[in-house]
Amino acid sequence: MTPAIRALERADIPHRVLSYAHDPRAPAYGLEAAEALDLPPESVFKTLLARLDDGRLAVALVAVTDQLDLKALARAAGAKKAQMANPEEAQRATGYVVGGISPLGQKKRLPTLIDRRAETLSELHISAGKRGLEVALAPADLARLCQARFVDLARP
Repeated sequence: MTPAIRALERADIPHRVLSYAHDPRAPAYGLEAAEALDLPPESVFKTLLARLDDGRLAVALVAVTDQLDLKALARAAGAKKAQMANPEEAQRATGYVVGGISPLGQKKRLPTLIDRRAETLSELHISAGKRGLEVALAPADLARLCQARFVDLARP
């Protein structure tokens, strides 16, 4: 049981936990999850951390088929610039390892933004807090639990 799953259970949010055998040679964790679980890749979201120019960290969720638009993230977070956080910084801030970072159950609540296209899905899939473990839930439930906003963040 991961902190992400415990957070969902404490909040009594409907969800499904999905697992697969993670291949350490996989080039992209999110695409690996989509393939292994036979999920549409546009429904699988990666959790990315960025450092804003004012020093804050922010969490961004975009589909694994898309790239994060750092300028859009900075604007949405009220900053001028953003850059990807380094892996060690992301792991320290969230308590999760890269490839298993979940927006749920992080050590410290960080500003969280979800790409607007997630709102059109009945269900999305995010990391459940470790490599090889995903959780499926409604986008609105994820946003509520993370106190997140839906904004345009992705470049296809």
